[in-house]
Amino acid sequence: MKVFSSLCTFDYSWEEVSTANWRKYCPWNDKSTHVVAVDTISRTVDSETGILRTERLITCDQSAPQWVSALFGGGATSHVYEVSYVDPNSKKVTMCSSNLTWSNVLKVQETVIYQPSSLTPTHTTSFHQEAKITALCGGWQKIKNKVEEASVERFSQNAKRGKEGFEAVLEMSRRVFGEQRERDTGKLAS
Repeated sequence: MKVFSSLCTFDYSWEEVSTANWRKYCPWNDKSTHVVAVDTISRTVDSETGILRTERLITCDQSAPQWVSALFGGGATSHVYEVSYVDPNSKKVTMCSSNLTWSNVLKVQETVIYQPSSLTPTHTTSFHQEAKITALCGGWQKIKNKVEEASVERFSQNAKRGKEGFEAVLEMSRRVFGEQRERDTGKLAS
């Protein structure tokens, strides 16, 4: 098993980040064009804790590396199962996802946490991403290591593009929805 981990801070409040999180696969995010569908399977709110729990199926068109397709076959469409928890009391969003496609060959379990940053001003949000990547290639350790290393590298590249795309979504959300909030509260001059 190999682990990818990333920590950064967004210069946006937790409220902005937790709201924009639902828009990160929107059409104007040019970094997520590989996401072709996001289907909500279930959504519930715990009446005691106020935690919103959402299950989603994310469908992507993203070709596997050529050597993977040559070895195992398959197409470009893949599916990811995601469960998220939004805790408004502790101001924490936790998202757990795992691949459904190729999971008999490669298991990717990702956890993302957004929460107010404790090290910087209150208008910033901490982002922690961790992915555990395990190749299931039988007993061939050298092959397993190569598959896991290549997968971590690819995950790292995708994570960088994902962060760039989310920054664009946050900026667009602030401009569009921030202006709307100001109009709604009468703070924006006519």
